[in-house]
Amino acid sequence: MRLLESTDLLAIFLAGYLLSYFYPLLMKFMKKITLLFYCISLLSSSLLACTNIVVTKGASSNNSNMIVYTCDGEFHPRLKILDAADHEAGDSLNIYNYWGGVVGKIAQVPHTYKVLGYHNMNEHQVAMGETTFGGREELENKDKFLSYWNLMNIALQRATTAREAIKVMTSLVEEYGYASSGETFSICDKDEAWIMEMIGTGTGGEGAVWVAMRIPDGMMTAHANKARIGEFPMKDPENCLHSENVISFAVEKGYFDPASGEPFRFNDVYDPATPANLRYCETRVWSIFRRAAPDQEFSSDYHRGINGAVRYPLFITPDNKIGVQDLMHLIRDHYEGTEFDQTKGLAAGAFGNPNRWRPLVWELEGVEASWERCISTYNTGFSIITQSRNHFRDELGGVVWYGVDDTYFTCYAPVYICTDSVPAAYKKGSLKQFNMSSAWWVFNLVANYCNTKYSYIIKDIQSEQSRIESKFLNQQDSIESIANRSKAGSKLLSMYSYEQLEYMFQEWTTLSGNIIAKYNDGYIQNEQGRPQNAWYPEEWLNRSMQDNSGVKMPEWGNKQKTKEPENH
Repeated sequence: MRLLESTDLLAIFLAGYLLSYFYPLLMKFMKKITLLFYCISLLSSSLLACTNIVVTKGASSNNSNMIVYTCDGEFHPRLKILDAADHEAGDSLNIYNYWGGVVGKIAQVPHTYKVLGYHNMNEHQVAMGETTFGGREELENKDKFLSYWNLMNIALQRATTAREAIKVMTSLVEEYGYASSGETFSICDKDEAWIMEMIGTGTGGEGAVWVAMRIPDGMMTAHANKARIGEFPMKDPENCLHSENVISFAVEKGYFDPASGEPFRFNDVYDPATPANLRYCETRVWSIFRRAAPDQEFSSDYHRGINGAVRYPLFITPDNKIGVQDLMHLIRDHYEGTEFDQTKGLAAGAFGNPNRWRPLVWELEGVEASWERCISTYNTGFSIITQSRNHFRDELGGVVWYGVDDTYFTCYAPVYICTDSVPAAYKKGSLKQFNMSSAWWVFNLVANYCNTKYSYIIKDIQSEQSRIESKFLNQQDSIESIANRSKAGSKLLSMYSYEQLEYMFQEWTTLSGNIIAKYNDGYIQNEQGRPQNAWYPEEWLNRSMQDNSGVKMPEWGNKQKTKEPENH
């Protein structure tokens, strides 16, 4: 399957126009079955930790409110589409746990909206992301059944704006309670961008405590498993929303003393800082901020746990407007070029492999230590970059740039919210069995093979990333312009999204075979197909000689140069 060229766009338009007259409607019972399997597949993952970036349209180069969401965990993702549906009066919605069992029910609404992906974006361009900050362990209420992923999915089915999504989520926990630990949510629509933080009230408690802040237009934020909202205005509903108990509950539990003279900070109270969570979480925020605003100063002292260090602001203004390609760069990061660069040192091996296998924290001879938790991690199931835009009608304005597996090795294809179907490669697969017909397994294969000779193989991967993503980005304006002028624009973009996902899968399948052949048995195959030596760097050889003096050859009197025998 080839990538679409500009000359193909007219043909796609005509095909889309014809299909618009014959496109079949899904029956109502099929929608309910889809909902069931969507929820079960969503809950069958074990998430670890995620990273989010939120960029307002005033800070973007494309007039979009944008979210980056890396969904990190040991699971095989499936890209699903949950169709809009009408429901009978008195209907209820089943809530499922990780294993697909029904743990509770809530009242259904008369109409639910179309949702793309794992609680990513709905037909009104409302988009969401999340990271788990955990916070005070005693506040997790395991007697309740609504977890953060339930709230996100339900909100996208019911909300037409970011503010409505916040209202849906907070109303649900007020009525049914909140079952997860502390969570930070990214919430965007085509006009506003918000960050919301929520934590439960503990076993026997009701509702939740939460605060949401609108991100000022022209600014951006990031969060990575650590609560980030500190002080907030109590009486500014245009820019800040919060639960009535956000302070009183903390006073009741003894977390905050109003007589102390200290201001109330949500993050200090509900997610106290420790050297461990600062290093694991705030290092990622620091690295995003330092690269988005290199002319501004963000000290590493805070994420290194230095007492008295200045914490990072909740919002920053980037030095330059940020586009989709910039966000792709920001989430491909092992702290390269800093003192925390994971491609350097003994642990990176001979070929600069930045990956450190879990657990990241360990103790040796009474000393506690930790590898860095990078933004790019092999634990990523999928990641997205969303665009919500008020200069397009909803079905065309919402787009999700979708990639599977590690952000450093993946490739992102545009999937518009009007998309009706996705290729089979993105809908199937399991961690239990390797499968070359699964997009996730193909990308995972390339990433894992790269670990064998990282400093060499990563260049081949980055070349393909740049070629494919640049093509997608260069086509975006043209395809959207045609779709925006067409009555069949939705069908056009649906077909286009399908084609690009399929193309990306086929190209990465080819890349996987080419890399295995090129880097076979420790050699690098040249253009003539002849294996060439790819030797170790001098620094690593010096370390090897220090570690094992037995590699040194004995010196005989003739001082003859040592040569490797020609016979292999």
